[in-house]
Amino acid sequence: MKGLSWLSRLAGGLVRLEGRKFTSLKRCQDDHFLTPSKGESALYIHIPFCRQPCLYCSFHRYQFHEDIARRYFRNLRTEIDLYLDRGFRFAHIYLGGGTPTVMMDELASLLSHLKSRLGGAVISLETNPSDITSKNIALLKELGVGRLSVGVQSFNDRLLKAMGRTSHTGVEAQEKVRLAQGNFETLNIDILYNLPDQPPEVFRNDIAMVRELEVDQVTFYPLMPPLNRGDPLPPSLKPDNRCEGLFYKMILEEMYDGGYQPSTAWCFSRGRMMIDEYIVDYGDYIAVGCGAVGFFGGGLYANTFSLDRYSHMLEKGGLPVALFRGLSRSEASRYRLLTTLFGMGIRGDGFPRRFGDSPSNGIQSLVGLLQFLGVVECDGEELRVTAGGMMVVSRMMREFFSALNRLREYCLRYGI
Repeated sequence: MKGLSWLSRLAGGLVRLEGRKFTSLKRCQDDHFLTPSKGESALYIHIPFCRQPCLYCSFHRYQFHEDIARRYFRNLRTEIDLYLDRGFRFAHIYLGGGTPTVMMDELASLLSHLKSRLGGAVISLETNPSDITSKNIALLKELGVGRLSVGVQSFNDRLLKAMGRTSHTGVEAQEKVRLAQGNFETLNIDILYNLPDQPPEVFRNDIAMVRELEVDQVTFYPLMPPLNRGDPLPPSLKPDNRCEGLFYKMILEEMYDGGYQPSTAWCFSRGRMMIDEYIVDYGDYIAVGCGAVGFFGGGLYANTFSLDRYSHMLEKGGLPVALFRGLSRSEASRYRLLTTLFGMGIRGDGFPRRFGDSPSNGIQSLVGLLQFLGVVECDGEELRVTAGGMMVVSRMMREFFSALNRLREYCLRYGI
């Protein structure tokens, strides 16, 4: 692992340079690029409200207020209908936040609406331990939620307090995971690592609890720079990546030993139980909601980050797209290669079908370099991330998501 540190830093730096495209999006003049193509896409739905926003979070979110949230859910249905009326169809729906379960009655209404218009789409949903009750589990199952992801972050009370995650205790998280286990096709829990105040032995105990609970799937997220809204950042949440490799090595050792296999560089499953990586399974995805960021038709786009502007644009009958940047063929190919690496590669004959054999996109030479460095194995048909290359890919994805965070900060700073 130590021998790969220079390589992962280099790869992370390259992704950081690539990530500049996220802050070079231009004001969107029209939304003609949002025209359905053949096949189905994924739909990401952003619900940005939290009863108690966490200090470490890098996602766009607001303090929950009932009247504002109800108006938002109404507008969200309007936005989704605009896409459906254009002819879009979605095979996978993922609801994230924020906290999608912050208002169960509004969520139930939204899911019922989606079910009536889309039928049997796969539905994945994020939630907090505090929202897991027998009543809510039964309701979500009835509404077609097959995959549930629970934001545990840690089972250690001291660490939860340090990260501002006070909605539950470690014991409560264990109880709620046990309550939900077996009720969904996949139960995922999120665990955060590489916090400055996180001793390795505490993290090892968290992994031990994951294994003891025998959850279907666990996603380990490295600490990334929280969304800067102008408030001073506590020292306990300032990322220091010098120990990142140590923590990641621990993840690999403990999860492989526990019978888990990687579905992505961060996600470990008992079998193939993907829940929250729609960017891996789908080349295009539509993103709806305030501050949502999508990739479609060879371009990146972002909705307005203002709740008032979001409502105003929809009430005028238009999509709330604020920024757009069309990617060149080589840029789009590099983006898809990054998400492919994150998903541990492509099996079968998927590599030629996704990237083609044209040298103009530069992918063949880039893959050749990664192969020479030991990050991937490629035989022309299949592309596989090696065990030694997983840390490199993990760092690349951290830089990718950090670039998205810089886009969010840019939009908030300039009132977009």
